[in-house]
Amino acid sequence: MSNFHFNYPIEVRYGDLDPQGHVNNANFMTYFEQARVNYLIQLGLFSKKQSFLEVGIILADAHVTFLAPVLFGMDVRVGVRVTKLGNKSLSMDYRMFDETTGTQLATASTVLVTFDYHEHTTMPIPETWREKITAFESLPG
Repeated sequence: MSNFHFNYPIEVRYGDLDPQGHVNNANFMTYFEQARVNYLIQLGLFSKKQSFLEVGIILADAHVTFLAPVLFGMDVRVGVRVTKLGNKSLSMDYRMFDETTGTQLATASTVLVTFDYHEHTTMPIPETWREKITAFESLPG
């Protein structure tokens, strides 16, 4: 996980389980979203007091690879990183792992589009976002 500068703990709730006793596949996207929002909070791009209409991002594409079952009581973390900044979009990678054993449980990637919810149109990535993400991730400027 050394190439992920941000890792977020995930609580596996009993209600997240399917009849087979492992986390339902649909909940993985919720876990990745929770980690993504907290990544934005840590970088100062979003706060818990803001309206979600001010976040300015829309999920445009998502891919998940399931590698191992996630069970109730596991110590799960999700690593999040931005891998690419475009003009109006950014790409993110995720790695879900069992912190106790180091076992990788799932990987994912998403493309997010910056969006002006008031004007209902895409918009360029704000320069402050670009600066903070580039510095945090050591991306080429």
